[in-house]
Amino acid sequence: MAATYEPKNILITGAAGFIASHVCNRLIRNYPHYKIVVLDKLDYCSNLKNLLPSKSSPNFKFIKGDIESADLVNFILLSESIDTIMHFAAQTHVDNSFGNSLEFTKNNIYGTHVLLEACKVTGGQIRRFIHVSTDEVYGETDEDAVVGNHEASQLLPTNPYSATKAGAEMLVMAYGCSYGLPVITTRGNNVYGPNQFPEKMIPKFILLAMKGKPLPIHGDGSNVRSYLYCEDVAEAFEVILHRGEVGHVYNVGTKKERRVIDVAREICQLFSLSPDTHIKFVENRPFNDQRYFLDDQKLKNLGWFESTSWEEGLKKTMEWYVNNPDWWGDVSGALVPHPRMLMVPGIERKFDGPDTSNSASSFAVNDSNQDGMVVPGTTDNPFTQKPALKFLIYGRTGWIGGLLGKICDKQGIPFQYGRGRLEERSQLLADIQTVKPTHVFNAAGVTGRPNVDWCETHKPETIRTNVAGTLTLADVCREHGLLMMNYATGCIFEYDAAHPLGSGIGFKEEDKPNFTGSFYSKTKAMVEELIQEYDNVCTLRVRMPISSDLSNPRNFITKISRYNKVVDIPNSMTILDELLPISIEMAKRNCRGIWNFTNPGVVSHNEILEMYKNYIDPNFNWVNFTLEEQAKVIVAPRSNNEMDASKLKNEFPELLHIKESLIKYVFEPNKKLIAGEV
Repeated sequence: MAATYEPKNILITGAAGFIASHVCNRLIRNYPHYKIVVLDKLDYCSNLKNLLPSKSSPNFKFIKGDIESADLVNFILLSESIDTIMHFAAQTHVDNSFGNSLEFTKNNIYGTHVLLEACKVTGGQIRRFIHVSTDEVYGETDEDAVVGNHEASQLLPTNPYSATKAGAEMLVMAYGCSYGLPVITTRGNNVYGPNQFPEKMIPKFILLAMKGKPLPIHGDGSNVRSYLYCEDVAEAFEVILHRGEVGHVYNVGTKKERRVIDVAREICQLFSLSPDTHIKFVENRPFNDQRYFLDDQKLKNLGWFESTSWEEGLKKTMEWYVNNPDWWGDVSGALVPHPRMLMVPGIERKFDGPDTSNSASSFAVNDSNQDGMVVPGTTDNPFTQKPALKFLIYGRTGWIGGLLGKICDKQGIPFQYGRGRLEERSQLLADIQTVKPTHVFNAAGVTGRPNVDWCETHKPETIRTNVAGTLTLADVCREHGLLMMNYATGCIFEYDAAHPLGSGIGFKEEDKPNFTGSFYSKTKAMVEELIQEYDNVCTLRVRMPISSDLSNPRNFITKISRYNKVVDIPNSMTILDELLPISIEMAKRNCRGIWNFTNPGVVSHNEILEMYKNYIDPNFNWVNFTLEEQAKVIVAPRSNNEMDASKLKNEFPELLHIKESLIKYVFEPNKKLIAGEV
């Protein structure tokens, strides 16, 4: 065993995150003579409150900054006389890596490279570089394997996250060989415990169980994982720091394995919930390793042993989340089955208490009696809470775009309308650079003036906006890591043999469009097929939109109440007063893919007009005609269909049936308004 190593000045990257905060707090508590400097950019899964136990210690200093900033890293190494680096900072959530893998390459590979290069140029100042990797770099372990992966096992990563961690390891190893950098690498199993951001399974399940909501299981739940309690892991890093040998790799693991489904059942039991009713099986990840299994004997030879049983650790974790339900604020976007939190810049959370930073220089350095904070720049302060959301909305003069702005005003969400034309890429880029949004909403498009018949004689203009413009915006958003909420149409289907009129069988999200009667619908079907290649887009199929504003000529009710004759066909429809706020919630949850954006069920023209007569105008009368008769007075055929809204209903169980929504959001409010005017 190597001689015990004694550091003096330690830089811990990412220590406002989960594992590193426990390591930092442990070192501060056990070694008051070590100086601990924390560098963290305060991403969505970081929280300064995680460092509260260290806040008042004179040997603690926090610096808000990014490991990708070479100048900042060099400055810290030199000005703080750093001799030891414990490198935890990384993007770690596998689900995120499927949606935004380039961000993982930037953080995990490039960020690590910046640190290594800074160490190299200090000329031997760094005596230890501990690189924190993951068990996932080994890839999937055979289900029947009785011996786990050891430190010399081949690296076979299977997802973008683990691939970037393996890539970072290669750089660490290369700098150890080429430049003699004293590197140590760790590869750990899953960790759980207090302070963990709830995109991870155990805290997510606990928070959902606290609310009595279903626990989503990827696939069939048979995947096996090994779980270590956070304090045991912090102790492991304490041992590796002092006793680990330079040039070696250490697995931080446990032989106690559990299936995901069994973890969910145990959490249900802790909250007296029935697993049969509170476990929901959802779509699996693109690839989900069946098992990770480590041989941790090498670390045990250094004197470390796991001390917290699974039952004890899970109970402690549950009690902490019960006592601290608001630790992370609004985490609704993390509690969905497949979160994509990278799409939303994190809220910069702060310590309890006032901002004590005070500087006019490029680096604000506080005295030790002032929280030990170092904040680059006077306007980039970790104590300043920036807005969690900022929307860029296209379609200002449109009906839906205008309503979105009103909803944002009501909810206090900052937003700006886009100035650029969708087909002009340079203008879209300028909008994004100026507004710096967290989400982009596309409510722009050509529907026709006054109706879709216009598109039949203006095909280039329709293509320019509905196809080229929408795809350009999606591409620009993807380039900037932005989620785009795209208001599309369900008028791309018509009743057919598989979905007959009156059957109650609706078209699902995965069904291929079958209606090409109008050029408008053709362009919408075309762009929907192409935009599926963009994983940053949430497509909302709106149909025959209705709002409580019965004076608006675009309102479906207003239209048919003014027609001389109407057909009488049941259709799926969208009540905007109920569904537009849901679309904003979907943005917060980072929903993606195609969604039938209608209320459940169907309603016919006659049923709507009957409600109109009962609630609004008892003297109102109308005349029906057939589809054949209608065809003689319109240029392009119209779409009639029923859409299956079960996917939306499952995500938002409170969503009302179309007829109930019509009464609650449209007719009852207008009835009261009319009564008040009498």
